[in-house]
Amino acid sequence: MSAHAARAVVSPMLLRLARERATGALVRDHGTLYLVEGRVVHAESPVAPGPDVLLTAGGRQPRQGRIAAGELEICHLGALFDAAFFALAPGRGPARFQYGAAHGTHAVRPVRPVSAADVERETLRRRELLDSVWPYPAVDTAPVVPRAAASGQTVTARQRSLLAHADGVRTPAQLAWALGRPAFHTLLETRRLAAAGLVATPHDPPPHVPSPHAPSPHEGMPFEPTSYEPASFLPGVPGVPGVPRTPDPDIALLRRLRDALEAHL
Repeated sequence: MSAHAARAVVSPMLLRLARERATGALVRDHGTLYLVEGRVVHAESPVAPGPDVLLTAGGRQPRQGRIAAGELEICHLGALFDAAFFALAPGRGPARFQYGAAHGTHAVRPVRPVSAADVERETLRRRELLDSVWPYPAVDTAPVVPRAAASGQTVTARQRSLLAHADGVRTPAQLAWALGRPAFHTLLETRRLAAAGLVATPHDPPPHVPSPHAPSPHEGMPFEPTSYEPASFLPGVPGVPGVPRTPDPDIALLRRLRDALEAHL
């Protein structure tokens, strides 16, 4: 990781909430992060397909009863990092925190909590990776327009599938939903295709689309607690909404398992 990326901070508010061991929902323009005692237990974004979509696309949903617990957990973890990447993108409005708010799916399928620092590092790593492939963020939000391949030029099976669905109208995010793939990986493949000249690169970014590297002008502003519906609680965990207490996970192991699963989605 570059020195610049190492110094960058994605969300001062998220890090502050982690220090405060806060429980609730951090609501931003592009998604929401759910925290329990300062750790992230769920993330959602309209850009990123959730675990149910990814499992269905992978042919696993009909066999859910036979899915290994570890496989299902890693799928949820991968979806968490995917949604968090977009939820933490700079927005035009101020972030706000809803104390005590919990996501309903926690009581059904809790995941291992992830530290705010790990979410920050993974988000920065993904931003840097995108720019190292093709430093034109306008590609991420524009319709994917295929271009003719040069003589002898080859593409991977995954890229062929993406190009086959690219109709010049759908954006990478829309293609991710159509293909049932993680949205970040669809962005990454799109940038790779653009770098190879197989996808058009817009000359100018669409209006009102912030650069993913630009700091949000509202991030870190004071915020007030907002009203929320009563949080759901798990039995046997008095006073802690949404997720049971678990030992600190081996983050390095979870990352390796996450990467292995995402590589097959």
